[in-house]
Amino acid sequence: MEFIDLKTQYAKIQPRIQARIQAVLEHGHYILGPEVLELEQALSEFTGVRHSITCANGTDALSLALMALDIQPGDEVITTAFSFFASAETICLAGATPVFVDIEPTTFNLDATRLERAITRKTKAILAVSLFGQCPDMDAINAIARKHELPVIEDAAQSFGALYKGNRSCNLTTIGCTSFFPAKPLGCYGDGGACFTNDNELAEKIKSLRVHGKGADKYDNIRIGMNSRLDTLQAAILLEKLSLFPAEIEARNRVANRYAAALGDLFELPTIARDNTSVWAQYCLRSEDRTAIMGKLKEQGIPSAIYYGKTLPDQTALAEIGRLDGYETASQISQEIFSIPMHPYLSEADQERIINALRA
Repeated sequence: MEFIDLKTQYAKIQPRIQARIQAVLEHGHYILGPEVLELEQALSEFTGVRHSITCANGTDALSLALMALDIQPGDEVITTAFSFFASAETICLAGATPVFVDIEPTTFNLDATRLERAITRKTKAILAVSLFGQCPDMDAINAIARKHELPVIEDAAQSFGALYKGNRSCNLTTIGCTSFFPAKPLGCYGDGGACFTNDNELAEKIKSLRVHGKGADKYDNIRIGMNSRLDTLQAAILLEKLSLFPAEIEARNRVANRYAAALGDLFELPTIARDNTSVWAQYCLRSEDRTAIMGKLKEQGIPSAIYYGKTLPDQTALAEIGRLDGYETASQISQEIFSIPMHPYLSEADQERIINALRA
C-alpha cells in the first residue's frame, strides 16, 4: 500500500504527459519556455490571482516573497510554531528573526487570537502557514496585519486548491507561496514552486529576483536576486496534472469523509473550519498511543508518518534563534499526531483495511 500513490495518477494520464514532455524536447526551450508562461496563466485562472510567478521550489518561493518585501537582518517575522522547517528557515536566511506563535488544537493552524501580542516595533511581516490542506483564520490575520501595516505571506505549500470563504488559497494575502513537490496535492515530477500576488510592483520584483535580480537589460542586474526558475519540463507536466486537479480534490474529500465517519469515536479528528475546504495534503489523527498504533499498522503493511514530531522552536538549528510567544498546544500535538494514507486514488478496499486496522 502506498502512503501517497503517484503511479496510479501517472497511468491515468501517461500518454498526455509523454506528449507534453516530447513537445518540450522538440522545441528545446528548457528554461522559461512557452509552457512556463502557459502554466502561470493557468495558475492565475485557477486561483483568481492577477500574477503567478513560478520558481524552482516552495522554499525558494518563500525566500522570494521575503526578499520582495525587503525583509532585512534585525527584522522580526511572525509565524507558526508548528510547520515544516522551511517556514522558519527562510526567515532566518533573510537574516530576520522568526517569532513563533502557538496553534489551534483543532485545525493545527496559527492561533490568530495570539497573534497581536507577538507584534513589536521590529515586526515587519506575518508568515501564516496553511497546514495540512486548509487555510488559517485569514480574516483575523489580515485585519491585525492591516491595523499594524504589515504584509502577510501565506505559506500554501500544502493547501494549493483549498478554499477560504470562497477564495482560493494563494489569493488571500499580500503574497501567496506554494510548492509543487511531487507529494503535494498538485505536484510535478521534481521540484517546483510559485509565488502569487495581486500587486503589480511586487510581481515585477519577484520576476526579477528569480533571475538574479535582472532588469530590462539582461546584462544589468538591478538588485541582488537568486537563480530560481521552474524547468519547462516541470511546467509541461503540471499543465496536464492541473487538468485532473479539481476531480482529485473531490476524491480527497471523499476519502477524508470516510475516515471521519469511521474513526470519529476513537480519535481526535482534524477539524475543517467553517467556510473552509481542505485539499487534505495529510490526514492526521492524534493519540497518546501513537508509537504503538503506528507499530501495529506497520505489522499489517499499512504505512504511516509523523508530521511533525518536533515543533519549530524545538529544532536544533532554531533553538537560539527564534523568539517565543509560548507554544504549549503545538508541543503537545507534536507528541500525539500521526498521519495515515491520503491520496485521491486510495481505493475503498484499502481504506477499509486502514480503518479496520485502526479500530482493532
